[in-house]
Amino acid sequence: MSKLNYEPVIGLEVHVQLKTESKVFCGCSTKFGAPQNTNVCPVCLGLPGSLPVLNKKTVEFAVLAGLSLNCKVSNYCKFDRKNYYYPDLPKNYQISQYDKPFAENGWIETVSRKIKIKRVHLEEDAGKLIHSENEKASFVDFNRTGMPLLEIVSEPDIFSPDEAQDYLTVLKQIIQYLGISDCNMEEGSLRCDANISLRPKGTTGLGVKTEIKNMNSFKGVHKALCHEIERQTRALEEGKRIVQETRLWDPDTLTTHSMRSKEEAHDYRYFPEPDLVPVELSDEWISGIKKQLPEIPKERAKRFVLQYGIPEYDAGVLTNERVLADYYESAVKCGGNPKLISNWTMSELLRELNNAVIPADKSPVSSKNLSSLVQLIEGGTISGKIGKDVFAEMFKTGKSPEEIIKEKGLIQINDTGALDAAIEKVIENNQKSVADYKSGKENAVMFLVGQVMKETKGKANPGVVQKMLKEKLL
Repeated sequence: MSKLNYEPVIGLEVHVQLKTESKVFCGCSTKFGAPQNTNVCPVCLGLPGSLPVLNKKTVEFAVLAGLSLNCKVSNYCKFDRKNYYYPDLPKNYQISQYDKPFAENGWIETVSRKIKIKRVHLEEDAGKLIHSENEKASFVDFNRTGMPLLEIVSEPDIFSPDEAQDYLTVLKQIIQYLGISDCNMEEGSLRCDANISLRPKGTTGLGVKTEIKNMNSFKGVHKALCHEIERQTRALEEGKRIVQETRLWDPDTLTTHSMRSKEEAHDYRYFPEPDLVPVELSDEWISGIKKQLPEIPKERAKRFVLQYGIPEYDAGVLTNERVLADYYESAVKCGGNPKLISNWTMSELLRELNNAVIPADKSPVSSKNLSSLVQLIEGGTISGKIGKDVFAEMFKTGKSPEEIIKEKGLIQINDTGALDAAIEKVIENNQKSVADYKSGKENAVMFLVGQVMKETKGKANPGVVQKMLKEKLL
């Protein structure tokens, strides 16, 4: 049989844990890392007689997300019970939204194109199963039960693992810019399931899909999709039938394994949640939420290029995280060359932040002090080389650059008289380089500048040194 060329059709379901202080239907804390089964109450444990009460902040966050994703926000929404049995689901149903979600029919723009979003709905999370190999048993931690989850479902509008990763990257940026979630995948506050099917290239129908779970990073999603494309392609070329099922990604073996047959909506026996009234949102209230929308990363990057005259690459790096973009913009407003501040932010600051594993808003070097450092270098008070040493001390101590420069006596030497002796000494000790320069080797003078910098322990102004050397070597 001749081989057919197939193309993947991918849809992503992203679960975002909202950054609220209490759960979606009760007053229990959402703090991560609490001892097992301590952040629980009769409501999230599903005890008889307990009734859910909707957390208003979760609705605001859901509407914010819907608006930022270019969705149509509904004026009338309701909650439904999604019925299924699993040990980490104490009520044997999950409060979710079926036919009346908060937002529908949106899109986000990735690097290459717009990808359509089907819906944004609010639901409660299940608990967490903990499997013990030593005791050959499984335990349940209900702390996560009732955590507010925003589920963002794309249309089957993604056609490669690369596009899937781009979509997730942009989506995460937008959610973090909104401030409604920290999107920490390690703590489970952002999770992604993928639905994928194959179809012959050039056709428009959809094949039989499989759902992939247990992916804990965007790279994991990419690898799982690549594997599943290979697996399904091989099966189709061998004349086998693709089964609709849920498969688990194994990051150790880089393969997927069948978990269960995939349920359809009717298998969950959805019906309206009787303990919660429908949510009616006025146009006026939605407009009020819309005013809270921040500038999205892509628009902010464009503005940085136009307003501050920095390259697109710089703007992309600086706006990747909202706290970093805020830091940079705050530094620029304090004065100094925007490009130089960009350079120092992307090199020195990001390196130290990454090493310390802290975000920009927790930096020991304030945006004001970074601006001051750049201005001191621009003004010739210190050299760029000394500036790096000063920055390292600023990050270590939190002190201002002025304090450190004064304490360590690091002011740059600009006075030609003070530099004359050092230059004469370097000329005397480096006659070969002097001869090279006089014979037309321009680069030789830079070696001599470096020797003067060494002689003055980095305090000399290299521009002044170079000018003086050339005058003396005429």
